[in-house]
Amino acid sequence: MDLSAGPIVLDGGLGTLLESHGHDLSDPLWSARLLVDDPDAIRAAHAEYFAAGAQVAITASYQVGFSSLARRGFSAADTEGMLRASVRLAASALSAVVADGVPRWIAASIGPYGATLGDGSEYRGTSGLTRDELRRWHEPRFAVLADAGADLLAFETIPTLDEAAALVDLARGCGRPAWLSFTIEGGRLRSGQPMADGFALANTADEVIAVGINCSHPDEVPGAIAAARSVTDRPVVIYPNSGERWDADARVWRGAPGLPGDDWAAGASLVGGCCRVGPADIARVRAGLRAGGPIRRLR
Repeated sequence: MDLSAGPIVLDGGLGTLLESHGHDLSDPLWSARLLVDDPDAIRAAHAEYFAAGAQVAITASYQVGFSSLARRGFSAADTEGMLRASVRLAASALSAVVADGVPRWIAASIGPYGATLGDGSEYRGTSGLTRDELRRWHEPRFAVLADAGADLLAFETIPTLDEAAALVDLARGCGRPAWLSFTIEGGRLRSGQPMADGFALANTADEVIAVGINCSHPDEVPGAIAAARSVTDRPVVIYPNSGERWDADARVWRGAPGLPGDDWAAGASLVGGCCRVGPADIARVRAGLRAGGPIRRLR
């Protein structure tokens, strides 16, 4: 993935878009449930983001884990099939894009352990597992997704240093590019640890080609970019939520949506959105880039 051409537009929230089209994602598997029930809906959602100007589709594998699906009655073969299908569906949407000379990629989503519990654990940063235990837990799906044909891996919504280090351990020497993206609050990881310490982990593995944040309030973006720039020269990836806040207990979004002013992502190389950010928002990001707008080139 060549980041030298300037800011690259990511997609928005996959679950957000699927819900807006009437799909019930209240199941703990969230959007991953549609990998079994309605894969065409996932393909269509990826296509909608590409049509809006996204250059990167992030797969629907975020909450797919071998142990969590085993508890739901899925075999290991079923789970592997879902992981591989998530990449195929994004690639199918990409193959339908009319050739226009704009580079586009598929990023295989590897979410945190807490996401597979379906209880908001990733926003508390309390997995209860050690770094070695987290590495062993992630390893089976990491192996599948690293082999599934995506252009890169997206370690995303990571809440703790231990989990980030476990994923970087897996990436080191694998030969597959990845970005490492944390979920933060109040300028710190959800665990309360310094986010700069998380960004610095990128320096320990050549495979980690970018660091940043996602699934966080957009007001956190400028501080995150500054923190990343202070500890690494890796490009920065930024894809925040809409500005609303998730109430994990009530399972509802609260507050008003809206990204900050003109300089909200200045200095980032990969820019998109996460929860509650849809195709219209991504189209505005893309239009700003085409106009030489607020998202300025890093390299």
